[in-house]
Amino acid sequence: RAAGAVPEWLFSAIALVAVANGALLTGIMCSRLAFGMARERLLPAFLTRVLPRRRTPWAAIATTTALSLLLALTGDIESLAATLVLLLLVVFFTVNTAVLVLRRRDRSGNPDHFRAPAAIPVLAALSCVLLATRIESGVWLRGLVLLAAGGALGLLSTALSRRTASAVRRSR
Repeated sequence: RAAGAVPEWLFSAIALVAVANGALLTGIMCSRLAFGMARERLLPAFLTRVLPRRRTPWAAIATTTALSLLLALTGDIESLAATLVLLLLVVFFTVNTAVLVLRRRDRSGNPDHFRAPAAIPVLAALSCVLLATRIESGVWLRGLVLLAAGGALGLLSTALSRRTASAVRRSR
């Protein structure tokens, strides 16, 4: 009904392709992000394991796929999609806030330094906040649990990295 004159079967097919494409892109992005963070020592080192010939980060792919499957078992498709939207809003808000910080950081006149009019990231961050206010409280609860788990993992990783760096300095 929402599609108007478009036949239901065609609208359903388009929706299925769009959802599958979004899931595929999210899966690829998550595994590559985990791989990159592991290379920077922000996540466990085993996530940097790659296939010898293709250099595909198989450990990061397997881990993020397993985590995705676990999350898929915790709710219906609507709540999972809403949680993904909330987490993406948090990511976009963080990126736009980082742009504002980066604008101020390099005052050396470096022509390769990133520049953007302040109004763009400010408006983008505000739009993320506005959209986040439209999300239901149950979704916020799920999202905050996931954000807290990610924050705890980040703090643990930072502590382990500092301890390793300190041990290396003492051994010299």
